[in-house]
Amino acid sequence: MTLRFLPALFALGLACHAAEPALSPRPNIILLLSDDQDWNGLSTPMHPDLPGSQSDYYETPRLAKFASEGMRFSNGYAPAPVCSPTRISLQTGMTPARLGWTKAAPPEENHKLIEGDCRKAIREDETTFPELLKSAGYATAHFGKWHLTGGGPERHGFEVSDGDTGNRDADPFVDPNPVDIFGMTDRAKSFITTNAKAGRPFYLQMSYHALHLPENAMKASLAHFQEKPAGQMHRDPARAAITLDLDTGVGRLLDAVSALGLEKNTYVIYMADNGGGGGGGGGKGKGSSLRGGKGGLWEGGIRVPFIVRGPGIAANSWCHQPVVAYDWFPTFCRWAGVKDALPAKLDGGDLSPLLLGADQAVKRRDPALLFHFPHYQGETPQSALREGNLKLIFYYEDSSRKLFDLAADPSEQNDLSVTRKDEADRLEAKLRSRLTEAGARMPKPNPSYDPAKAPVPPKGGKGGKGGKGGKGGKKTTDAPES
Repeated sequence: MTLRFLPALFALGLACHAAEPALSPRPNIILLLSDDQDWNGLSTPMHPDLPGSQSDYYETPRLAKFASEGMRFSNGYAPAPVCSPTRISLQTGMTPARLGWTKAAPPEENHKLIEGDCRKAIREDETTFPELLKSAGYATAHFGKWHLTGGGPERHGFEVSDGDTGNRDADPFVDPNPVDIFGMTDRAKSFITTNAKAGRPFYLQMSYHALHLPENAMKASLAHFQEKPAGQMHRDPARAAITLDLDTGVGRLLDAVSALGLEKNTYVIYMADNGGGGGGGGGKGKGSSLRGGKGGLWEGGIRVPFIVRGPGIAANSWCHQPVVAYDWFPTFCRWAGVKDALPAKLDGGDLSPLLLGADQAVKRRDPALLFHFPHYQGETPQSALREGNLKLIFYYEDSSRKLFDLAADPSEQNDLSVTRKDEADRLEAKLRSRLTEAGARMPKPNPSYDPAKAPVPPKGGKGGKGGKGGKGGKKTTDAPES
């Protein structure tokens, strides 16, 4: 069943006149997934001791309040530096390397290496957590950007959705419903109201198109930021405007949860599908306390806002353990009381102990976080491994590597690969072993490579168009990859 065109008035009426719902003994779960958002893209910090972990220009008052009511993860990661690999990793609980899906945009040609191959659709035989939650009695809904084809959300565990949507489906939505933020909110309110009245636990995923198409932002929001002095880190009025509009939409949904009396029995998660900006890692993180951006494996491309509120989670609390989006698969299944066996090759680990205050590493198949991006976009093909506070980045064109201690150097300015060579050697060996075990698809030499025909500058970017946020409010081109 598709609810994209459900009238907003009907949805609002349901919310206003709903009877007091009976709480389900099992919690409701709401996942709010933003698109292309910097780790420091909110007006609340993502690290208590780093001033640069919050924006000096954007305004997100509702998300700031939400963060103060729950737990912030200072080391929360997207599985990939671009959109669709993160989305399938989230649904299946496995790394993009294992899934063989590391990018959706077409490979770039005439480079020194041929990019690692990847597929473009979720398969029928892949188990998703919504399928398991649905089998356990949960109502399930997905609104917004799917971007995984494969027949759309309703072929993969969702009872209700907006259909097999992609990047361009939000293009027509402008003020007063920029990129369908508020339309999505109305459909979500109808869904949670219906299931709250029925006493049925639910899983709701809001896959927002924002921060895509910042030029579609509310005119009043844009005017506000055009008059506001620019910050040192952030200064784009259009991107600030669509960020505020998204914050408003999130706030309206949280208000509906509260009005229905569901706050005490509902987990709400907010995170982004990848970092913002663009251009990978050549610079030192303009507009960010982290280096790089979308399309590269520097922290700016993969570390994202990561906030959770819900039963048993202390208000205004912090966790500094590294966590990643594919950890939600086993966590959600535990919350929902799923009895079915989980997939044998699951890479994620249950976050429940951390959310209840435990300061311990997540128990995964391997505690280290693996990132694999064998493509030209932010930079040249690369992979990375984070183990504890150490992170190794390996580049395939020249077999070079970099090593960073993220606790001491979150901006990745001090390469330790020479001074701590033994650790770099160990992590490189582990990285290679993890990639082999996962069956990762690797870049390979291009036998037809001609330096005279190589792209200039020698890096990709097809998938990054639009990621810079429509500088100055000008229209950007939304590419196949988010």
